[in-house]
Amino acid sequence: MVRPCCTIEIFILLNVDIHYPFPPRSPEKFSTRPPRATEMSLYTLPIRPTYPIITCRVSPATAPTVASPPPPPSLLPPATSATAVPSLTCALQCPHFESCSGCTHEFNLHRPVIVDEASNFFKGLGVSDFTFDSCRLWGWRCRAKLAVRGSSENPLIGLYQEGTHNVVDIPQCKAHHPNINAAVELLRKGVRELNIEPYDEDQGTGDLRYVQMAVTTHNTALPAVERYRNGRVQVALVWNSRNEKSSNSDKLNALANFLWRNGGSRSKLHLIHSVWANFQTSTNNIIFGNRWRHLLGERDFWEHVGGIDISLDPSSFGQANTRAFDNLLRKLHKYVPFGASVADLYAGAGVIGLSLAATKKCRSVKCIEINKESKPSFEKTVDRLPKSIEGSISWHNADTSIDPLSWLVGSDVIVIDPPRKGLDTTLIDALRTISSHKVKPSLKGSSSNIKEEKRPWVLRERERAKEASVQVGRETISEDPQSLPETLIYISCGWESFKEDCKSLLNSKSWQLEKAHGFNFFPGTQSIEVLAVFKRSLKKKKTGKKKKKQG
Repeated sequence: MVRPCCTIEIFILLNVDIHYPFPPRSPEKFSTRPPRATEMSLYTLPIRPTYPIITCRVSPATAPTVASPPPPPSLLPPATSATAVPSLTCALQCPHFESCSGCTHEFNLHRPVIVDEASNFFKGLGVSDFTFDSCRLWGWRCRAKLAVRGSSENPLIGLYQEGTHNVVDIPQCKAHHPNINAAVELLRKGVRELNIEPYDEDQGTGDLRYVQMAVTTHNTALPAVERYRNGRVQVALVWNSRNEKSSNSDKLNALANFLWRNGGSRSKLHLIHSVWANFQTSTNNIIFGNRWRHLLGERDFWEHVGGIDISLDPSSFGQANTRAFDNLLRKLHKYVPFGASVADLYAGAGVIGLSLAATKKCRSVKCIEINKESKPSFEKTVDRLPKSIEGSISWHNADTSIDPLSWLVGSDVIVIDPPRKGLDTTLIDALRTISSHKVKPSLKGSSSNIKEEKRPWVLRERERAKEASVQVGRETISEDPQSLPETLIYISCGWESFKEDCKSLLNSKSWQLEKAHGFNFFPGTQSIEVLAVFKRSLKKKKTGKKKKKQG
């Protein structure tokens, strides 16, 4: 290990992670024309990298800033002048940069510019020890949704050009786990050989609209150091038909069989974990339809994060950067006391809540999620939790924007992980005014409160949520229905929305910001994941002595 006296540390990792080398890209500006599909043979992909991976991590901000040591020659494009290439070691060098809409910057992957803005923002709020963790810089993406366009002879599988619906082929994406790139090449080969027609948005014709590739690195049959590079790919084909009985279903089955025959468990590669189909005929921009079908391979998809095994169906939300998410969860665990009562809002398949239930022996965990498709994944994950868990665990298919206070009361810790747009208005209002609420018994189980409610749609929503809930372990009888949460943990993937929500919470005087951490979930972009810990402000009791009345 080389430890220079500067703000960048360089670690050489030999035979731990796989990274397929590609020729250094020229420093000259790329044409905006989408690159042609690279004729990369799937069957000649190397098993191990031909040079070591270099991961850059940020040293403490107090370290002296001096010139960085020269990087290995293979990591930087050849310099054409003294100012042509920045003297930075953490370079993207992707042949598709500036063509697709994925990565937005090419250098300093370990520390995007937005980190300095975040550090200054939190310093202005009294948090001077903001930290930023960076994991893998290349091959980090374990989940990708790609559009399929072009023709059967020349299929384009990739992302849209910025501001357009023109698909850029990205066979050599440096962000993708290498096995996603390999699976894409196998899919491309199948499309050509079987004459599968990619989707035509203008005409609404064609067969294959999108593909979702998800990598599982949880293969306990392999040593831990080999699991990441040998991850297998769950392939979900978004098919342009109403269901599996449509006229083009023969082509779907033929493509699935091709993938499995050449990449499944009996192939030399054993690259493919499973093949699924999703049926979508809508003309809007929504990728997935409501109908799913498992075609081939293993039905259950498992990953290990936050100390537990988690199950994720292709319809469930999953973090793209598995390793960074695991780091975030382990950091989050430090702020939840043992035996706490936790409410996990925007819970998805309940990964965060179940991770806390297992590692912190929580008294109770409530997971609230609006997407009903996440329920099966939650149930499968619960089945693999340690049998020693004695607390109450429940999952509720409900909208947190409806009567949010009823989900907050009775919990010691609230965890919120909203989409990029941030918190719903009703939830932020409930959090802002939480200290002034006169808490009543939960509306979800109180018949007296139901009688007071005048809006029938709210009643229907509550009843539906109750019917859609899942209860594991003992009934929640140890919660104090009069108590209010002391800790709020906010996980954000949208920096701008987080800043607004954070300011709103602090301006209400109900919450104080105690800690903040950043995570590099999307190297090559200006997006960061933020973990912020708030503590509820408690009103100080007046202790002054009463003045005696003068006679």
